[in-house]
Amino acid sequence: MKYLKVIAFTHKQVELKELGKLVICQENLVPKLQQVKDQFNIPEIFYLATCNRVAFVMATEQPVDKTFAGDFFQALDMGLCPHHMGNFVEAACIYEDQEALSHLLRTSCSLESLVVGEKEILAQVRKAYETAREAGLTGDYLRMVMSCAVKAAKEVYTHTNIAKNPISVVSLAYRKLRDLKLCTNARVIIIGAGETNRNISKYLQKHKFSNFAVFNRTLSKAQELAADLNGEAYDLEALKTYKKGFDVIITCTSATQPIITPEIYNTLLNGEEGKKTIVDLAIPNDTAPEILEQFPVNFIEVHSLNEIAQKNIQERYQELVHAEKIIDQNITDFLPQLKQRRIELAMRQVPEKIKEIRNTAVNSVFADEIQGLDEQSRLVLEKVMNYMEKKYISVPMVMAKEIFINQ
Repeated sequence: MKYLKVIAFTHKQVELKELGKLVICQENLVPKLQQVKDQFNIPEIFYLATCNRVAFVMATEQPVDKTFAGDFFQALDMGLCPHHMGNFVEAACIYEDQEALSHLLRTSCSLESLVVGEKEILAQVRKAYETAREAGLTGDYLRMVMSCAVKAAKEVYTHTNIAKNPISVVSLAYRKLRDLKLCTNARVIIIGAGETNRNISKYLQKHKFSNFAVFNRTLSKAQELAADLNGEAYDLEALKTYKKGFDVIITCTSATQPIITPEIYNTLLNGEEGKKTIVDLAIPNDTAPEILEQFPVNFIEVHSLNEIAQKNIQERYQELVHAEKIIDQNITDFLPQLKQRRIELAMRQVPEKIKEIRNTAVNSVFADEIQGLDEQSRLVLEKVMNYMEKKYISVPMVMAKEIFINQ
């Protein structure tokens, strides 16, 4: 494993807002990687950037330390001033050999993520590698390393509960909604057009919900979200007169007083008497407490969801021990595979080398003597050399396998 090196920056060492300064835009990525690959004679390299990490994974014999990292980032020409450059180099985590493999596997299995158990990181690692592979920046060594990382991640996600229970309020809220088994043409009122409501709207849209009315203090933002959902847009004041009925209200605003008062709720019901659902993800709640006393409501609110999220986080951390055992086993299994592969690649050169030696002997070293032989003698010599060539080729291969098996 002496060739594997990783230079990494994560949320643990660098503030998230600062990490953005290390992000390389996609259109410049391949040329920049090719430049440092050539300049530092790095046989294989790929680059990973996510919301909470930037990493350079490379296969190289040369030592990778802080001095190398400084020169490396200087060559990347990322527009950093010397002060920022020095801070980043000091914050860099450098992994070599088996530690580098362990770090890459832990990253792919989301053990190093801001949110432990998020499966998206595996897809991001694979995409980063594929981008470099397609550009000819990687080879056989990193191919094997990535195969090991993907295998370990799949085993962790399959054989542990590290990603089983959701820990974001939005995903938990959607699961609560899903458990109510609403039909996909349920009438959904969305109050607020911020990030939280946008995120839960994506869940609803993904699962074929299609009947939306969006209300927001700024009408233009309501129109943007409504356009994404093929719904209708209204300003917040229109809640007081909206009479098209509803099955679900999803609300998340920054208001300090309840948005949904008993009077507004009664207007929204428009005479309907069935049990409705309110998903209130605002702090403080957008729903007046009196509504829960006066009307039959399935009430899903952020405080109870946070309690579930915290419980799920603890359960995920309990799974870390199992995940780390799987990673350790994959590393143990991978090291002999890597050695065997290196032997195979080395043995590929044996036939060519022997043929080179034979051709040199025939055409140069003993050329005059061979020319002096009669036809029959030359045929016998040809047979002897063919026989010896085949035997010589097989000997080192057999010996190498025996050494590998018995080590």
